[in-house]
Amino acid sequence: MAHILLRHRDVENIHQLDVYRQHQGYEALQKVLGMEPAAVTNIVRDSGLRGRGGAGFPTGMKWGFIPKGAGEKYVVINSDESEMGTFKDRELLERNPHQVIEGALIAAYAIGAKQIYNYCRGEFMDAGYAFEQALKDCYANGLLGENILGSGFSCDFSMYFGAGAYICGEETALLNSLMGNLGQPWSKPPFPAVEGLYARPTVVNNTETLANVPPIILNGAEWYKQFGTDRSPGPKIVCLSGHVNKPGNYEIIMGMTYRELIYSEAYGGGISNGKAFKAMLPSGGSGPVVVEDALDAPMTYEGLTPFGSVMGSASVVIMDETVDMVWMAMKCVHFFHHESCGKCTPCREGTYWMEKLLKRIYKGQGTQEDLQTLRSVASNIGGRTLCALGDFAINPVLSTFRHFPQEYEAKIKPAAAVNGQGKKQTAVPVAAD
Repeated sequence: MAHILLRHRDVENIHQLDVYRQHQGYEALQKVLGMEPAAVTNIVRDSGLRGRGGAGFPTGMKWGFIPKGAGEKYVVINSDESEMGTFKDRELLERNPHQVIEGALIAAYAIGAKQIYNYCRGEFMDAGYAFEQALKDCYANGLLGENILGSGFSCDFSMYFGAGAYICGEETALLNSLMGNLGQPWSKPPFPAVEGLYARPTVVNNTETLANVPPIILNGAEWYKQFGTDRSPGPKIVCLSGHVNKPGNYEIIMGMTYRELIYSEAYGGGISNGKAFKAMLPSGGSGPVVVEDALDAPMTYEGLTPFGSVMGSASVVIMDETVDMVWMAMKCVHFFHHESCGKCTPCREGTYWMEKLLKRIYKGQGTQEDLQTLRSVASNIGGRTLCALGDFAINPVLSTFRHFPQEYEAKIKPAAAVNGQGKKQTAVPVAAD
C-alpha cells in the first residue's frame, strides 16, 4: 500500500514544491478555498481524525471550539518533538514538508486564522531549515501571503525554534514560550481555543496530525475511515527503537498488533541478537511499561487500556531480557526530573526525590523503607500537577513495581543486617551523580 503520510518514500523529491504539486499537492487547499469554513471542519470531524501528538483528541472537535466571527486567530503547529523514542515529526518536516504546510493552511482557513506558527524543537535546526525553504517556495508561488491562489484568503506562516525544553510540548507551555515567556504551563481555563496565543483563539495541532488533513479533504471522510478502527481511524507513524533488528519510522494502519510490529519482517524483524523480549515502553518514557501479554493488543488509542498503558505518540521502545528494569526506571525519572519546569511543587520536588531514591536502590544501598518512600512519593505526584509531566514521571516507577517487583527486592539491603555493636545497620544516603 502506498504511504499516505511518509509519501517521500514513494515519490522522490516530494519535498520540492513542483514535485509535490505534480502529485496532487495543494489541490486540497484549492478545494477548501471554494467551501464554507464550517464545512471544512465538518469533514475533518466526520473523518474521526484524532490528534497524533499523544492525547488522541478529535481534531475536528478541537477546530470547532474556536469562536466564530472576526478577530485575530492563530494556528500553531506543535513540532516540539521531545518525547523519548519519538522521531516521526522530524522526518515529515524534512522530507514531506508541503503536506504539513497544506494541512496547516486548511486548518487556518477553517477557523479564520491569518497567521500560522510552527514551533520547532530547538535541536531540529536542519529539519527546521528544510521546512523554512519549503515556506519560501510557497511564498514565491502564491501559496502563502496575500490573496492565496487568487481566492481572497490571506495567511502568513512563520517558524519558531524553541530551546530544547520537553515541557514545551505541552500546548500552554508552548504558547508561553512562543510569546517570549517562560516555557511553563498555565492553569486551565482559559483554554487555548478561547484565549491562547496573545490571548486570542488558537488551535494547536501536532505535525503528523496536520499531515493527515490534505488526503482527508481530497478523498473524503468515508475514504479515511476505511483505514484503522471505528474509534481510531487512519494511518499512524510508529517510531520503533530499542532491541529490534530494524528500528525506524513505520507507517501502519491502526489496529495492527504490537507483536506484528516487532516480529514481522516488514517492520521490526524481531528482537536483536537472538535475545528474548522482556518489556516495552509503548509511548516513550511517559507511558507505563507493558510485558508480553500486551503484545497482541491493537495499536489504537484504546488498545492498551486493559493493560494499564497507552499508545500515546506511538514511540515504541523494545527491551530485551538483559535490561535491568530498575535502571530503566531510573533513567526515565532522570529525564523527567531534568525536564520539569519547576512550577508545580509535587513535580519539582517529587522527581528529585524519586531519582535520588532510585539511584540509591540501583546501587544496592536502598532499604525497604526506601521502597515504601518511593511508592509514596510517586503516589503524591499523580494528578496534582498543572500538566501531565508529573503523571508521566511516575509511570516508569509504578509500572516496573507492578511487573518486576523482584528486581527491586533483589537490590535491597537485608533488613536484619547488624553491625559489630549489635545495632541495626542503616543505609548510607548516596549523593546524586
